[in-house]
Amino acid sequence: MSESTQIKGWSREEMAQRLAQDIPNGSYVNLGIGIPELVARFVPKGRTFIYHTENGLLGMGPSPAEGEGDPELINAGKRHVTANAGAAYFHHADSFAMIRGGHLDLSVLGAMQISQTGDLANWSTGKPDAIPAVGGAMDLVAGVKQVFVMTQHCTKTGDPKLVEACTYPLTGRGVVDRIYSDLAVIDVTPDGFRVTELCPGVDFKTVQERTGAPLLPANE
Repeated sequence: MSESTQIKGWSREEMAQRLAQDIPNGSYVNLGIGIPELVARFVPKGRTFIYHTENGLLGMGPSPAEGEGDPELINAGKRHVTANAGAAYFHHADSFAMIRGGHLDLSVLGAMQISQTGDLANWSTGKPDAIPAVGGAMDLVAGVKQVFVMTQHCTKTGDPKLVEACTYPLTGRGVVDRIYSDLAVIDVTPDGFRVTELCPGVDFKTVQERTGAPLLPANE
């Protein structure tokens, strides 16, 4: 087991709950496939979020209990979801017109790598057997007003995901605004990665040791 796996940081659910605290009331939000989907479970009291999925649903709710899903109600990752009161269904092309037209406030995506300048690689390792297409992620990072990334700080083998420069094929250049990892909340600034919040019990040195680029503390 690598040293990085021994650090107890935020769980995936805690990461999702922490991220939800930073979504403004009334935002139109697209949740990416994987752990970003967990954000749909957490809406702070007094706020309303309108979740969008690119296969044609506005007003998406969280995943239903096991065995209770409607087989015809799924998100872009083919996972069962629910529909909130007032939800709207529309054509796939109309969904992408919303994205490309700048009508979504925020996208929450996973990542394989994020560079210190905000470049995002989240769809392929570039290997011959990797998935062949970027899907909707390229549209999302180009069309939305803000991009939050939710990811484990390191890979399963302990390699940092936050790096000086991405080595995987890019989804977009300079698109990431904020990162929520299991260790910290980190802003992407003109000066590089800036830690704005540490997971309780995790210090700055620990995060820096697991990051492939320099980190700036919040008060610097």
